[in-house]
Amino acid sequence: MLKNEVRILIKVYMAEIVIEKAGLLSTIQDCGRVGYQRFGMPVSGAMDVYSLQLANIIVGNEPGAAAIEATLLGPEIIFSSDTVFAVCGSGMTPSVNGNAVPMYTATSVNGGDKLAFSALCYGCRAYIAFAGGLDVPLVMGSRSTYLRAKIGGLNGGALVAGDSIPLGRVNSTTGKAKPHLPEFLIPDYQSHKPIRIIPGPEVKRLGFDGIRTLLTSEYQITPQSDRMGIRLSGPAIQIKTGEGSAGGHDIISAGISRGTIQLPGNGQPIILMADRQTTGGYVRIANVASADLTRVAQLRPGDKIRFQEISIERAQEELLYLYYQQCPSNI
Repeated sequence: MLKNEVRILIKVYMAEIVIEKAGLLSTIQDCGRVGYQRFGMPVSGAMDVYSLQLANIIVGNEPGAAAIEATLLGPEIIFSSDTVFAVCGSGMTPSVNGNAVPMYTATSVNGGDKLAFSALCYGCRAYIAFAGGLDVPLVMGSRSTYLRAKIGGLNGGALVAGDSIPLGRVNSTTGKAKPHLPEFLIPDYQSHKPIRIIPGPEVKRLGFDGIRTLLTSEYQITPQSDRMGIRLSGPAIQIKTGEGSAGGHDIISAGISRGTIQLPGNGQPIILMADRQTTGGYVRIANVASADLTRVAQLRPGDKIRFQEISIERAQEELLYLYYQQCPSNI
């Protein structure tokens, strides 16, 4: 067989998607680069891990398979062959060949079909999963894109028009595609419920007045927010003064986790997210309950939030319940 014929056959049988338009910020993400923070490498991964996992479960992938995270404005994608996809997260109004398709549902497409998005109804980030996942190279055990270091994903950067992304093999052992999800699994991103938090290691530096400000004030998401952190604007939270208040806003650099709320010198809190640094030198006044991180990840500039304190035991119960819902027997 001639070499050209071999190349043609490979191209025919290699399933891929082609980015026709990239949207505002579209990157390849999975559940992140776990186990490397001690070397200074951020976890990265999906901002809204829950929605990423739901999308993968719908198409029959492992929950942590690589998918596209689209921010505010979705991409336009051409399919090279027949496959199945699902969209979860923010309401970006997906359509195939101009016909609206539902979210949180497995949708079959043919080669040559085009997926596009129009109006953003709610939320900030949508997750587009494809049967077989996105077959890009693993970097430190993850396919996630970390933009600041230009690693992972496709060439370490945001997707651009003309990019071709190969799809992985559909593995029958990972499960079959789900036609749709039960209603109770779909998060209410339009809820105005408070974001639940647990006290942080340096919360005592706030004193009574600082804690009261944190728990009774309304904060607005600023345009400076990104994958590293959600920056808030509102009443300044004061560090207590006087005897026993040494240190102010600064601490000896210490480890931080997803959802840590730092308080810099201006008194405006920052919720650290997927691309957060591995250590930080500002006081850690609270941590968002893990079960509420999916709602935090969907906040966009201009949105307003309030905080509510809960115990760590209650936060653990909420997280266990959230992931119990994803058991195969419940879907």
